[in-house]
Amino acid sequence: MAEHTVTMETTLELLLEEKKYATIRDILITMNPADIAGVFDGMEESSLPLLFRLLPKELAAETFVEMESDAQELLIRGFSDVELNEVLNELYVDDAVDIVEEMPANVVRRILRQADPQMRKEINEILRYPENSAGSIMTTEYVSLRPDMTVGEAILRIRRTGVDKETIYTCYVLEKDRTLIGLVTVKDLLLEQDDDAKVTEIMEQNVISVNTHTDQEEVAQMLSKYNFLALPVLDTENRMVGIITFDDAMDVMEDEATEDMELMGGMLPSDKTYLRSTVWDLFLHRIPWLLLLMVSATFTGMIITNFEGALAAQVALTAFIPMLMDTGGNSGSQSSVTIIRALSLGELEFHDLPRVIWKELRTAMFCGTVLAIACFGKIMLVDRLLMHNEEVTVLVALVVCLTMVLTVMVAKLIGCSLPMIAKKLGFDPAVMASPFITTMVDALSLLVYFGIANALLPI
Repeated sequence: MAEHTVTMETTLELLLEEKKYATIRDILITMNPADIAGVFDGMEESSLPLLFRLLPKELAAETFVEMESDAQELLIRGFSDVELNEVLNELYVDDAVDIVEEMPANVVRRILRQADPQMRKEINEILRYPENSAGSIMTTEYVSLRPDMTVGEAILRIRRTGVDKETIYTCYVLEKDRTLIGLVTVKDLLLEQDDDAKVTEIMEQNVISVNTHTDQEEVAQMLSKYNFLALPVLDTENRMVGIITFDDAMDVMEDEATEDMELMGGMLPSDKTYLRSTVWDLFLHRIPWLLLLMVSATFTGMIITNFEGALAAQVALTAFIPMLMDTGGNSGSQSSVTIIRALSLGELEFHDLPRVIWKELRTAMFCGTVLAIACFGKIMLVDRLLMHNEEVTVLVALVVCLTMVLTVMVAKLIGCSLPMIAKKLGFDPAVMASPFITTMVDALSLLVYFGIANALLPI
């Protein structure tokens, strides 16, 4: 009996055809905004405006934030001024900024024109900060308390102002000039027995904060390290200007991880998802690295050409070139991935480079020795005995095995040091990943191979 799977998209399309709008609304209001956005992404573009208008105002704003930028632009262009104003009024400032950054100039002008003056001012303030800085991802919607407030007054203020704030659990105690002097949680306020106690008596004074120009990746690491729900952001004069919440940090970590994976795969980072990327987009992001790696790989060809005489005299050497190059590339990739990951987590700094090199060299010695022993056994058993290749002598096997040890050591040395040097010079360590390191190790392994062969074999 055949199984028929009915998706949510199919169900909504059928209901739209039958004009059962009340039923659609009843279905959508039971769903999470992120799930609604996922369903909308799979719908026909012509259906989106009608479906979106069926959502209650608050749910519509939350869903709008979760949608892809292409769908957001489509909806904004179809909104009346009143509809756009209603959506904007329900958005948090940091979400509005994210949307503005993704939109074309003419759409941005319309968004800013329809935003209320206060939101427009806050959006423009955040847009002034450098890209990928703490200031560019913060929100200005947080709960602030005065130090002379009592616990009862603080709770009353949270009730009155908290509805429009991104988070109310952590409240910040500020002086009149917005200098941050402490923080207090809603839990502390609710559990305090004396309603007349001052906020200053129960607040935490040792507050960890970041500057508006702190790199967003560092901010995400701090939120993860300290398990904070939010982190206060201070300007150059140590006045509080906003907070960064944990959900924003998760977005940053996802973006940074995606960027690192693309760089490590030999591609330029892209803001688009795979299905939304055109063939031309994929081509433009992949071809620069492919061209660079192809040109750099010509050094490998030049080395082999230089040693054609050696290969002609010892033809058996040719068969082992791919194995040595692959082993070297794999060894370098292992080290580079380990170090890049440690750098991204803040576990390593440049001053740790000597310790890293020493550890990797010892690891390489163990790995290289085991690989060389296994390689010697394979050469003598398979190549010489089973395949009856008389040109594969013990001396040839010794050359291959010595090269194996040295190649692994060189590869791991390059793999661990290049990412750390790249970070020290201000580059993303992920640039120094598998494709780049493999190309370098290929050339060096051949030089080592032919150098040892010249020294030990009659060439």
